[in-house]
Amino acid sequence: MNDIKRNAIDLLCQLIRIPAYSRDERAKADFLQQHIETMGFKTNRLDNNIWIQSEFFHADRPTLLLNAHIDTVKPVNGWQHEPHADTHEGKKIYGLGTNDDGASLVSLLYVFSILSKKEQPYNLIYAASAEEEVSGKNGMEKLLTVLPKIDVAIVGEPTGMHAAVAEKGLMVLDCVAHGKAGHAARNEGDNAIYKAIKDIEWIKDNVLPKQTDLLGPVKWTTTMVNAGTQHNVIPDACSFVVDIRSNECYSNEEIFEILQKQLQSEIKARSFRLSSSSISVDHPIVKKIKEMGRNLFGSPTLSDQALMRFPSVKMGPGDSSRSHTADEFIFENEIEEAIEMYVSLLDGLNIG
Repeated sequence: MNDIKRNAIDLLCQLIRIPAYSRDERAKADFLQQHIETMGFKTNRLDNNIWIQSEFFHADRPTLLLNAHIDTVKPVNGWQHEPHADTHEGKKIYGLGTNDDGASLVSLLYVFSILSKKEQPYNLIYAASAEEEVSGKNGMEKLLTVLPKIDVAIVGEPTGMHAAVAEKGLMVLDCVAHGKAGHAARNEGDNAIYKAIKDIEWIKDNVLPKQTDLLGPVKWTTTMVNAGTQHNVIPDACSFVVDIRSNECYSNEEIFEILQKQLQSEIKARSFRLSSSSISVDHPIVKKIKEMGRNLFGSPTLSDQALMRFPSVKMGPGDSSRSHTADEFIFENEIEEAIEMYVSLLDGLNIG
């Protein structure tokens, strides 16, 4: 086990040195694919997505997916360390993608290597996916079209190895309030800004009734407003953007229909595809996680779970607060403990 942990950490250090911004992950995908093949596994690839499956694969068994993503955001301002260098300070490793999502990526790969050495009560697939940070259509969404039927997934993201058993979805609305242009000095025209204000205030003041302890209410927030061409012209249009974080009680389509009835503005959804997700607390994986003394929580942040139409748990080494920040880092012992915990959770588990 110690050699496996060291190999996982060494692999992370090599991956940090290869930039893999969303939609530009090819170099890192090439390197990871070659590395996995040196481990003795036959790889499959679709664009910049890579997956492997255990040789003990039977159609009558449920299938477990271990997933983490290859891509990173671009480095923000303020880095004191080189983002694409594995800078060590004791047992602390700095570098872009160490925490989000390199630690999960390497931990789950080596967990797969341990679990796949013997027959498990389930089929096992490991997938390194692309475009997660931009919810791209050539990442997990495309990968799921070629994978076998998945019954449950563990999505590796930095959660301190606690388990997100529900995750909020995302829908963005582009809205336009329509009025009539006129001269600002005379009593003419129909000011679209005032119409938009009424809708924006409705959004601010209203909450959908159905909510849960895990995810709370649907959260909708007006985040952008734009109107007018010059100071003396009544604007005939006012556009605004609404960011909506859905809970597991409503589909994005249902929320859209509710707002379409309540708002006077014209509204268009950029997409309905990023749904909220949840898994039953009675699922065997969740029960085992609880037995191990780990916390269950609802996550407000988006991951590839939003594209999965099957039960999933978000659980991985690191801390979400380090993600997308300058001087992102991971502790070596977080990777070591994650490998031990994943194996303890999954080895021999009957996932039903």
